[in-house]
Amino acid sequence: MAHRRLFAILPLVLLVLGCSDAPTLTGSGTWRVINYWAIWCTPCREEIPELNRLALRDDITVLGVNFDAKQGNSLAADSAALGIQFLTIDDPSAMLGVTRPDKLPTTLIIDPDGNLVVSLVGPQTEDGLAMVIANSGQKNADPRVGE
Repeated sequence: MAHRRLFAILPLVLLVLGCSDAPTLTGSGTWRVINYWAIWCTPCREEIPELNRLALRDDITVLGVNFDAKQGNSLAADSAALGIQFLTIDDPSAMLGVTRPDKLPTTLIIDPDGNLVVSLVGPQTEDGLAMVIANSGQKNADPRVGE
């Protein structure tokens, strides 16, 4: 358990020390996939392994948003229970100028310039998300998956 806490705190410590950058939603130069999830959402549970695989890519950043706005140990416990291997952030809907989703799972695709490309409702797959990005005219992400 202490190991998980270390990995949860380490990015914040590195950010404070200036060794890392926090994930940005605007103009980062990479595609962001923002997924709203909850522990009680069965389709969310089903898509987490797909999102974990997508998160392994260097050209796409996957970020999670806990629909119930949990924090601290409660958020860590839910993330661990679902096997989430990507960073969970505070709800960015206001920053993006979009309405907070009312259905789960919801996945937002943000282009490298910080523009919302599409909002997808329902469980997604690694291949499906890679195709959405590839078909959105982006030039930075490789549409090949699973390599």
